[in-house]
Amino acid sequence: MSDKSKQKNENPKDEKVKAPENLNKDAEKKELTLEEKLKENEEKLLRSLAEIENQRRRFEKEIKDAFEFGSFNFAKESLAILDNLKRAKDAIRNDEKLKNNKDLDKFLENIDIIEKDLVSIFEKNKIKKIEVKDKKFDPNFHQAMSEIEDDSKDQGTILHEIQAGYMLGERLLRPALVSVSKKKASKDQENKDKKDEK
Repeated sequence: MSDKSKQKNENPKDEKVKAPENLNKDAEKKELTLEEKLKENEEKLLRSLAEIENQRRRFEKEIKDAFEFGSFNFAKESLAILDNLKRAKDAIRNDEKLKNNKDLDKFLENIDIIEKDLVSIFEKNKIKKIEVKDKKFDPNFHQAMSEIEDDSKDQGTILHEIQAGYMLGERLLRPALVSVSKKKASKDQENKDKKDEK
């Protein structure tokens, strides 16, 4: 058959009737596909926005930590200055040759002023001394250097501060070195300990 005869045999009306049905089915398939794609893209967009928000929060926290704790090492090293001032003051007070010097009190007053200024600078920068007097031992803030038998205090009570501890904001800069109370051992316990040693 020629092309012309083929065209004549085909019914153009049938095509027109079938075409709208096919178009509607194709259009429905495309719409579902478009809806699915839209939902998929919407989910991707929401995930991306959430990720960006989380990243922004992380950056803000890192910036805040950098401002708050960026000077951590410097602050920790600066504590040595305060410790040395206290040691110098104690050494001068206990020196036999200097005790009789009439200008000793004036000299010690000047050291006290320097010490107070340094403490003031620390406090302005959120560096605060850890209070230990009559506190319970806490390994998060204290380091026990010795135990002293004392029945008048509860076990684990801090008796003496050997070296002051400091906090930088909410972060431990240096633990306080302390002596802690313990109960006196009973004679039975002492005998048991001696047997264990043998």
